[in-house]
Amino acid sequence: MRARATHLVWDWNGTLFHDIDAVIDATNASFAEVGLGPITLERYRELYCVPVPRFYERLMGRLPTDAEWSVMDEAFHRHYWALAEHARLAVGAEQLLTDWQAAGLTQSLCSLAPHDHLIPIVRTHGIEQRFIRVDGRTGSSRAGKAEQMVRHLAALEGVAPEQVVVIGDAVDDAVAAAHAGAQAVLYTGGSHSRAGLEAAGVPVVDSLADAVRVARSLTE
Repeated sequence: MRARATHLVWDWNGTLFHDIDAVIDATNASFAEVGLGPITLERYRELYCVPVPRFYERLMGRLPTDAEWSVMDEAFHRHYWALAEHARLAVGAEQLLTDWQAAGLTQSLCSLAPHDHLIPIVRTHGIEQRFIRVDGRTGSSRAGKAEQMVRHLAALEGVAPEQVVVIGDAVDDAVAAAHAGAQAVLYTGGSHSRAGLEAAGVPVVDSLADAVRVARSLTE
């Protein structure tokens, strides 16, 4: 790998994995269990944020109690993982990963999905070998990705933060990248509206192909 080669850190949910329909369906199923009305995709993208309890605060007008959060979190994940079995990789994702690796460049995966769920689903889609490292969440689901990103980059041998571009679908991905000394490109196919993503002050694109192109230009 050349000294200044770009290393990509991919997000999973809403980025490589096109699961937004499963997310909306699981969200509404879990809302029904706690007495909240359904939400549209547009409204979800307008309100969604990380840490996730803040998303519920925007919906409810207050932060959920610990007991409410426990019920909501369990219900969402119960519905989501059943629905996620039918979701697919984003358009062009597999080829982009293959081409990046074939060019002698490196990439990894850093996700807030639980690690013990993330590894099997990445394997199911046949792309695990494209990454030099795959990290899912091992701690609380109430936190963002910033500290996890620091640990992820620290574990990448020979990759300096200034070589790294994070590709994700959430403002939190940009926050995590900046916290770890990396750059970010945000993709509109997932959890946020374009306007919401643009507020992060990093490049925003409408396709993963454009995300890769812009990412490479950022560290040249």
